[in-house]
Amino acid sequence: MTVADPSVLLPGLALPVETALTPQNGVVRIAFVASAVPRRCGIATFTADLTAAVKAADPAVRCIAAAIDEPNAARAYGPDVRWRIKQGDRESYRGAARAINESSADVVNLQHEFGIYGLWRDGVYEDHCAPLLEALHKPVITTLHTVLPKPEPQIRDVVRRIAEHSTRIVVMAETAAHLLRDVYGVTRPPVVIPHGMPAIVPRGRHRLKRQLGMEQRTILSTFGLVDPRKGLEYMIAAMPAVLARHPNVLYLIVGQTHPELLKKEGEHYRNELVAQIESANMADNVRFVNQYLTQREIVDYLLATDVYVTPYLDLNQITSGTLAYALGAGKAIVSTRYLHAAEALADGRGLLVDVRDSEGIGRAVLAILDDPVLKGELERRAYDYGKEMAWPNVGRRVLALTREVLAPDQNASNAPELAEEPGETDAPIHSA
Repeated sequence: MTVADPSVLLPGLALPVETALTPQNGVVRIAFVASAVPRRCGIATFTADLTAAVKAADPAVRCIAAAIDEPNAARAYGPDVRWRIKQGDRESYRGAARAINESSADVVNLQHEFGIYGLWRDGVYEDHCAPLLEALHKPVITTLHTVLPKPEPQIRDVVRRIAEHSTRIVVMAETAAHLLRDVYGVTRPPVVIPHGMPAIVPRGRHRLKRQLGMEQRTILSTFGLVDPRKGLEYMIAAMPAVLARHPNVLYLIVGQTHPELLKKEGEHYRNELVAQIESANMADNVRFVNQYLTQREIVDYLLATDVYVTPYLDLNQITSGTLAYALGAGKAIVSTRYLHAAEALADGRGLLVDVRDSEGIGRAVLAILDDPVLKGELERRAYDYGKEMAWPNVGRRVLALTREVLAPDQNASNAPELAEEPGETDAPIHSA
């Protein structure tokens, strides 16, 4: 359904007579604009987790959402979704902005990824995010999930327009903040809030291996939606060298094929991987978990993992949710040098290798498996770094930023505290 005006709200939402300019009765009302679960999309999952974390930080907060639907999609959403945006329809984005203006929302939290806020037509990017922001009359916090280090001029201009029309910009890495300043010419510093992840206690590896029927195996794993950008074939190509010294190793490729890839090419890429595995006679050493996992299942597989590998090919990737999860689970990590990994795994928190370097991946994995002391040190450093990214901490920081935006004069003196270490939380944690 294309949202063209406030009258097309989903049932049950009453419009106030006037737009809310300040929190009503002290209650903050946030309108999230993003894709939404059950859509199988990284932004949708992230936004669901962020919404839950903000609510946990203050149960009085009220969250509603505008969900971005793929063309021709039909799905049922939860009661928080009040509006639907038809992806690829510029007027639908503007219509959602007008509807939000007339709602009781105090502030908008927008999660930006180029693929869900625009279209490429004949080499030209048609942006739908800035038109939405220009139509909004509410304060907006925009999180940029992708900040390219070498953008085309049109992409640089789009990001600058988004920054110009946002009250605050959030990025997930210091590298992204530097790029906005040095490459995009965005003079106002963004707020750096890392990609959230479940609060995890890194124990239970042997018990979880038993539950998975893998108690005698050393487990390597890669998680996430499967597509050629993951570079999985290079980890598979590294396996013979690993197996020569550790024949009990099992490499798990955990996740479904990316839905957009599935529409266009079916299981062509996965079938190529299967053929590669079978030709090397490694069917017992490389397996697929071809399903969309719940957060609990992801955590369990991670806790059972001995070495986590991200052999990704896109060096411009500025955020990786699965890398954040692996850090939070205290895993020894081997990764290519994409932007997020280069920053997160610095200072001895992981081993970095070159893109498309199967031999380098194999050497790094063997360095960890051959040296229990190194493995333990990598795990400790990863966990010490990753635990600060737990969703309870991220939720508190996003809520603090939201309140600052709503009352800038009152909270301006507290703004630097956003970068400080959050306090302890009583929120539930995942423990194996």
